[in-house]
Amino acid sequence: MQRRLSSMVVAVGLMTAAPLLAKGKDKMLPPYILQAHTVAVIIDPTAGMDPEDPRANEIARKDVETALAKWARFTEVMSPDGADLVIVSRRGHGRLADSTITDPGQNNRPGSINPADNGGGTGVQNGRAQPNIGGGGTPNGAGPQFPQAQSPRPQTEIGGSDDSFLVFDGKVAKPLDAPPGWRYMAQDGLRPHNVPAVDEFKKAVAAAEKAAAAKTP
Repeated sequence: MQRRLSSMVVAVGLMTAAPLLAKGKDKMLPPYILQAHTVAVIIDPTAGMDPEDPRANEIARKDVETALAKWARFTEVMSPDGADLVIVSRRGHGRLADSTITDPGQNNRPGSINPADNGGGTGVQNGRAQPNIGGGGTPNGAGPQFPQAQSPRPQTEIGGSDDSFLVFDGKVAKPLDAPPGWRYMAQDGLRPHNVPAVDEFKKAVAAAEKAAAAKTP
């Protein structure tokens, strides 16, 4: 069993050793990305809380939102319900296997109402804590799955060494059940301040628009 787990970790490590960009060669992006006006950023619902850095994913989400605000291409909304794009961020651990704690409420916003406890916070933002946006959690990156656990519990994450940034179509019934339209996975891909994942996304959008313009008669 130990040997099988070690082989799995090595295989995952080989697959995630280099930055992974979707559709990077042909510079094509799904039309829904180029036509989008609004975007919601959420933490990967399957991401665990690192006991050594419990706010890592929350801070990474805020860094992504700040970088998107500086870009000023999209209007940011708090809830993925009705957003044109849903961006799912996840901070890596720097290790291929790590012990974390599930955090079912990590996508709750200050002031949002949590259906599980019928309560609310003190902020000014409102929205559903865990909207029904799907998520198959498949190995091919089709999307994360909202956890069913209602209380924190220990878990082991395998293959989460890199930061990830996935872009989904928010207008379909369950966005996370479909493959992402664009994704970026790399070590320090969500690094604060310049946030490389957002920079690469900007480049991908610019390249796609240039390619589309070149094809226009």
